[in-house]
Amino acid sequence: MSISEKEAAVAPGAVSDTERPQGLPMLALLALATAVFITSLTETLPAGLLPAMSQDLGVSESATGQTVTIYALGTVLTAMPLAAATAGWRRKRLLMTAMAGVAVANTVTAVSEVYALTMAARFVAGVAAGLAWALLAGYARRMAPPHLQGKAIAIAMAGIPLALSLGVPAGTFLGKVISWQAAFFTMTGLTVLLLVLIAARVPDYPGQRAGGRTSMMGALKVPGVMPVLAVTLIFVLAHTILYTFIATFLDSVEMGDSTDLVLLVFGVACLVSIWVVGAQINHRLRGLMIAATLLIAVAAALLAVLADSPVLVYAAVVLWGLGWGGAPTLLQTAASDAGGAEQGDNAQAMLVTLWNVAMAGGGIAGGVLLDAVGAGSFPWTILVLLAPVLVIALAARNHGFPAKRAAVDS
Repeated sequence: MSISEKEAAVAPGAVSDTERPQGLPMLALLALATAVFITSLTETLPAGLLPAMSQDLGVSESATGQTVTIYALGTVLTAMPLAAATAGWRRKRLLMTAMAGVAVANTVTAVSEVYALTMAARFVAGVAAGLAWALLAGYARRMAPPHLQGKAIAIAMAGIPLALSLGVPAGTFLGKVISWQAAFFTMTGLTVLLLVLIAARVPDYPGQRAGGRTSMMGALKVPGVMPVLAVTLIFVLAHTILYTFIATFLDSVEMGDSTDLVLLVFGVACLVSIWVVGAQINHRLRGLMIAATLLIAVAAALLAVLADSPVLVYAAVVLWGLGWGGAPTLLQTAASDAGGAEQGDNAQAMLVTLWNVAMAGGGIAGGVLLDAVGAGSFPWTILVLLAPVLVIALAARNHGFPAKRAAVDS
C-alpha cells in the first residue's frame, strides 16, 4: 500500500510477498476488524446515551449530540495531514499509537464532568480514529496473497455493521443498566485488550521512505481516484440521511417500537453483504458497486411508496443492508486500486475524510429535510442522490470501477 514491492524487500523488518501467508491470517484480520468496530462504535455511542450524558454534563441533549459532530470534525480536519506526516512510520507502531489515542480519549470522556473537556476528548478520538482508518484497509490487504486481498479487507470492515447493529444497542443497554460512563470504560478495556492482540499477532510493515513519499493532493491526478472519491461522498451521504433518522422515519410510519428489530435485520443483511463482497470482489468489483447502488435505490423506492406495509419495510431494510454492508470494502478497495502502490495511502486518507464529511453532512441535511418537509422525504432524497452515483460508477469503467480488476499489490 505505502511503498513499492522493491522497497518493501529491502526495508528493515519488512514482510515481503514470499513471506506472506498463502491463506488468510484470521487472528490478525480479526484484530483489524476489532479496531474498525471500536472506532465505529466510539463515534456513534453517544447517540444512545444522550439523556444521561446531557444531565451529567449539565447541557442540553442537542449540545450533547455535538459530541458526535466534533468526533467527525476531528477526522475531517486531520486525517489527510496526519497520514502524510506519519507516512514514514512503521505500520504496526502507527496502528497501536492510533488505538491508544482512542483508549485515552474514551477514558477521558468517561471521567469528565465538564462539557468542554468532553468535547476535547471526542475531538481527539476522531483524530486517532481517522489515523487508524487511513491505514486499516491497506494493512489488511498487505497481510494476504493477491487473490485473497478483497476478502481480507471484507473481514476487516465487518466491524462497521457489527458496531451499528450490535454495538450501539449493547452500549445503550449498558448505559441504562449501569451508567453511560460504564459504556465508555468498557470501550477502553476492549481497546487495551486489542493493543495486546496487535502486539502479539499482527505483522509489521514499513512505511514510505523519505525519498519515495508522494504529495497528498497528487493522488487526485491519478486516473480513477476522483470517481471513487465522488461516489464515496454521495453514496455515504445518501445512506447517512436515512440511517441517522431511522427511528424518526419508523415513527412516521407507525413502526417506532420496532426500531431495534429493524436495525438488527439491517445488521444481519450487512453481514451477508460483506460475505458476498469478500468472496467476489477480486473479479466483480464493478458489478458489485453497481449492484449495491441499485439495491439501495430499490429499497428507497419501497420506503417512498409502500412504507405503510411493515412487511415491505422489512424487505426494504434487507435490500438496504445487502447494498450497504459491503460498501466500505468496495470503496476502500477501489481507492487502493486506483491509487496504486505510490498513492494508495493518500487515496485512503482522502476517502476517510470525505466519508466523515458525508456523515456529518447527512446528519445536517436530514435535520433540514425533517424540519422542512418531514421524514417521508428521506427515501426520495436517497433516490435523487443515487442517480449520480450510478452514472459515475458506470462511466468509470476504465479507471475507478474497472470492468476487469487487476490485482494490486500493496
